[in-house]
Amino acid sequence: MPYGSEDIRNVCLAGPSNAGKTQLTEALLFAGDAIPHTGSVDQGDTVSDFTARERQLGHSQYSSICHTDHKGIHVNLIDTPGYRDFIGRALSVLPAADTAAIVINAQEGIELVARRMMDAARKQRLCRMIIVNKIDAEDIDLEKLLSKIQSTFGPECLPLNLPSADGNGVVDCFFRPTGAATAFSSFDTAHTQIVDQVVEVDEELMELYLEQGQALKPEQLHDPFEKALREGHLVPVCFVSAKTGAGIPELLEIFERLMPNPLEGNPPLFLKGEGDKVKEVVITPDPSAHAIAHVFMINIDPFKGRLGVCRIYQGRIKPGNQLFVGDARKPIKVNQLLKLNGNNHSKIEEGVPGDICAIPRVDEVYYDAVLHDSHDEDHFHLKSINLPRPMYGLAIKPPKDSDAQKTSDVLHYVEAEDPSLQLEHNAALNEIVLRGLGELHLRTVLELISDRYNLDLETALPSIAYRETITAAAEGHHRHKKQTGGAGQFGEVYLRIEPLPRGAGFEFASAVVGGSIPSQYIPAVETGVRQVMESGASYGYPLQDIKVTVYDGKHHSVDSKEIAFVQAGKKAFLDAITKASPIVMEPIVDVSVTVPSRCAGGVTGDLSSMRGMVSGTEALPGNRMIVSGQVPLKEIQDYHSRLKSLTGGDGSFTMDFSHYAAVAPGLINVDHEASKAAG
Repeated sequence: MPYGSEDIRNVCLAGPSNAGKTQLTEALLFAGDAIPHTGSVDQGDTVSDFTARERQLGHSQYSSICHTDHKGIHVNLIDTPGYRDFIGRALSVLPAADTAAIVINAQEGIELVARRMMDAARKQRLCRMIIVNKIDAEDIDLEKLLSKIQSTFGPECLPLNLPSADGNGVVDCFFRPTGAATAFSSFDTAHTQIVDQVVEVDEELMELYLEQGQALKPEQLHDPFEKALREGHLVPVCFVSAKTGAGIPELLEIFERLMPNPLEGNPPLFLKGEGDKVKEVVITPDPSAHAIAHVFMINIDPFKGRLGVCRIYQGRIKPGNQLFVGDARKPIKVNQLLKLNGNNHSKIEEGVPGDICAIPRVDEVYYDAVLHDSHDEDHFHLKSINLPRPMYGLAIKPPKDSDAQKTSDVLHYVEAEDPSLQLEHNAALNEIVLRGLGELHLRTVLELISDRYNLDLETALPSIAYRETITAAAEGHHRHKKQTGGAGQFGEVYLRIEPLPRGAGFEFASAVVGGSIPSQYIPAVETGVRQVMESGASYGYPLQDIKVTVYDGKHHSVDSKEIAFVQAGKKAFLDAITKASPIVMEPIVDVSVTVPSRCAGGVTGDLSSMRGMVSGTEALPGNRMIVSGQVPLKEIQDYHSRLKSLTGGDGSFTMDFSHYAAVAPGLINVDHEASKAAG
C-alpha cells in the first residue's frame, strides 16, 4: 500500500510483563487484516515473540516491530518486554514512537513498570494513552481501577470508551453517541468529560461549546485533541480484551483516527555538536529534504548479518541510496530496505518521513546512530533517552582458551544489540565483566549466546580490585650477588619509602650522589620497584600511594648489569615494605538508592549493616526517597537481590567509585582473594 507521512501511526506498547502486550499486538494485527488468524502466547505462535526462548517461556525478552495496513492507515506497532530487568530494552525504542500506549492488566492494576514507562514517555514528550487489558477477567473492579489510574497519573486520564454492561464489548464514548448501557459511569458522562478536556486548549472552540451551547463533532475536535495529547493535557484510556477481541476494532480505530501521525506529534529534539557548542536543530518531515534517520534498534544474526532498524525523520530513503553513519566520512550503500513483522522481512522500494524501516547487512550501523545523505547533517544526534545504568556484573571467561577470540566477538555483538548492557575489561585483574540490569537480564544474554553462537561461557562475580599501601616510612636494602663461573652479577641498593596521600599513585626519585650507583642503572632499579608495585608485596595486590627514593648503593666495574639492579631494587623495596606497616585497601563506592518512602528506613539499616555509611536522604515526588551513602564494593556487588527483597522490586540504585579505604585485617580472606586476583 503506498502511503505518506500523514497516513502513518507509530505506537509503542509498553507496560509490565503480564499486561498482555504481545497478545494485544496479535489481536491488532488480526483486526487490521495483517495476519489470517490470531496466534497465542500460550501456544508460542505469535508474530512478535519469535525467538525459541520467548516461545518456550511465554514472555517477551526483546522489543519487536510489527505493522498493519488498514483503511488507508499504516500502523507500526512496537511490542516491548515488560520484566523489570528488560526495561532498558523497552525504553531504548521509545524515540521511534509518536504514541506510547501503556498497557495495564485489569487484574493486577498499576505496577512499577507501568509507572516508569509512563514517566519516561512524558519526559520523551510522546503522546500517551492507557490501555486496560483483560477486562474479561473475573473478580475485577474496572471503575475502581480507572479511579486509581486518575489518582496515580492525573485527572487528565479520561476514558474514550467504557466496558459494556453485558461484558462482551466496549461502548464508544467519542465517535458515535449511542448511549448504550455501560458497566459503570455512563456514555454521557464520559463523552462530556472528554469534550470538556479537549476544548480547554482551543479558546474559539470553547466559546462555541460553552457560550453558544453548540454540539461538537469529532472532526471539529480533531486538531485540539491532537494538541491536548501533545501537551499532556489529555491521556485517553481504552478498555480491551486481547483474548476475546472485545474493544480491539475500536482501539484500532482510535489509533487510526485520533493518535498523532508524524506530522502531528511533538517534533523530535535533534541536536548538533557536543558540549558547550551543542545547539538544537529543527528536523521537518519533508520528503524532499535531505534524508535523516535514527537507528533505535540493532539485530545481529550469524547468517543474516547486522540489521539496523531506524525511523526516518526527514527525506526519503530508497535502495541504492548512500548514507553516512554518524560523523563517518565514507558512506554506506543501502542495498535493501525492509519492513518488519516480527521475524518476517519484506522488501520495500521507499521509506518516507515517519516510517520505521530496516537496513540489512551494514556492519557500520550502531544503536543511536543518525543516518543522513549529506555532510550538512554531520554531528547531528537525537537527544538521548535516559537509560538505567547497568550495575549488576558477571565476570566472563571462555570455556576454553581457544575460544577467547570468539568470546570477545560475541560479547561485542550482544553489547551492540542491547544498549542496557556494558562490557568492561579490567586490565589490572585481567578480567572481562559484563554488566546488565539484573540477574535475569544477564541470564537471558548468556542463554542467547548459547543458543545463537553455541558458546557456553563461564561466569562468576567480578573480582574486587584490592590494593596494598603503607602507613609509615621505612628503609630497605639488598645486595644482589651472583657468580656463575664466568661474568657475575652484582648490584646493591639502599632506598627509603614513604606513604603518599590517597589517590596520589606512585613516585620514584633518585638521591644517589658520588656515582655509587651509575646513572645508567637507576632505571633498572625503578623497573624492579615497579614490578613489585604491580604484583604486590604482602598479599599479592597491586601497590599504590607510595614514594620510593634510592639514596645509595654499590656497583662493580665488571659484574654490574641491569638485571642485577632490577633484582636488587625489587628485593630492597620488599624489605622496606615489611617495615612500613603495610595494609590492604578496598574500593569504596558512592551509592544512591531510590525507593518508596516506606522502605527508606529498612534500606538505611541495611546499608549500615554492610559496613556502609549513610550520608543523607532526599524526598522525591510520588512518595519516593533517595538514600545516599558510601559502601565497600565487596558488600554491594550482589545488592540487586537484597534491594528487590527490601522493596518488593520497587527500588533501584546507582554506584560510582569514590576512593580506597583500609580493610580491617579480620575481614580479609587473604588466600582466597589473592588467588582470585592472580587468576
